[in-house]
Amino acid sequence: MKEFILLLLFCHVASPVLHSLKYFYTGSSQVPNFPEFVSVGLVDDVEFDHYDSNTQRNEPKQDWMEKVTADEAGYWDRQTQILQGSQQVFKGNIETVKKRFNQTGGAHIVQWMYGCEWDDETGDTNGFNQHGYDGEDWISFDLKTLTWIAPTPQALITKHKWERETGETERWKNYLTQICIDWLKKYVDYGRSTLLRTELPSVSLLQKTPSSPVTCHASGFYPNKIMLFWRRDGEELLEDVDHGEILHNHDGTFQKSVDLDVSSVKPGDWGRYSCVFQLAGDEKDIVTKLDPKVIKTNWGKTEIKRDGDSPSGFPTGGVVGAVVGLLVLVAICIAGVIFWKKRNNGFEKANTSDGSASSDAGSAS
Repeated sequence: MKEFILLLLFCHVASPVLHSLKYFYTGSSQVPNFPEFVSVGLVDDVEFDHYDSNTQRNEPKQDWMEKVTADEAGYWDRQTQILQGSQQVFKGNIETVKKRFNQTGGAHIVQWMYGCEWDDETGDTNGFNQHGYDGEDWISFDLKTLTWIAPTPQALITKHKWERETGETERWKNYLTQICIDWLKKYVDYGRSTLLRTELPSVSLLQKTPSSPVTCHASGFYPNKIMLFWRRDGEELLEDVDHGEILHNHDGTFQKSVDLDVSSVKPGDWGRYSCVFQLAGDEKDIVTKLDPKVIKTNWGKTEIKRDGDSPSGFPTGGVVGAVVGLLVLVAICIAGVIFWKKRNNGFEKANTSDGSASSDAGSAS
């Protein structure tokens, strides 16, 4: 489950004007019922293209990505050929790394995540390029020092090989600081109506049992640049609260929850507490008072009924959204978005002439 926990890191709150372009590649060996290679591209954490070894095609996942065809003739065919090559290299990389760890069989996964970030207010940029093996860091590129970082002895051979390839290091620097940023700006412009929209959530208070924490659940917001917290007497609470991760809904929006431990709160003091939702760029907060009359429960009779509520009082949309969100995470995880502790690198070097990587990425051997 470690991989799933780390995956959620990419959903963390970011700057209100921070945009990102990320590519996730996953190669697998002896993993039943899943493609042996998957590539997923994300702009601002929204999937915009997809390739897997079953379909053998790189395809757009957003309508606005069709605009790239008008600007880049043959884009999808070219990217398909690139990813077909990467598929073969990843297959070899798995065998190479298995030998490094003296492994002969079993299910194994190699991963590559690379991309860039751009703050459209300050102009600041950042690039990352990281490889992983079986959910752990393998090797990563430090853009500041232009060196490769190998956290395990088994990766030192790859580190030394790549650091001798000074031309490739310069190519990565150029890609992460210039080419990737140019493509990111282009994609943000293509998807402006979707990526730059704002949607406010519905906010509910939930409680499993009379002794359980009260959960403040916000669902249906976009983008994921939000704050959700409990406060008492107007001050944010830092104790007795448990923050959940931001999860995807099936419709492209997000959901998040934060729990408040009310075991030590006196009944007469409940009115001092409230849950606050803040969306970046929206000056008006959504404030929900801690009131027993509005808490939805799965015990006893709920005080409030709304369209779509279940008989138990819990909003079915929130429950379904959580399930769908988990399924989305699982799908993205298998599709190359098992996100580990840092961010950067790959066993292969990218063809940095456009927005995604190519099959000529260097071997791990």
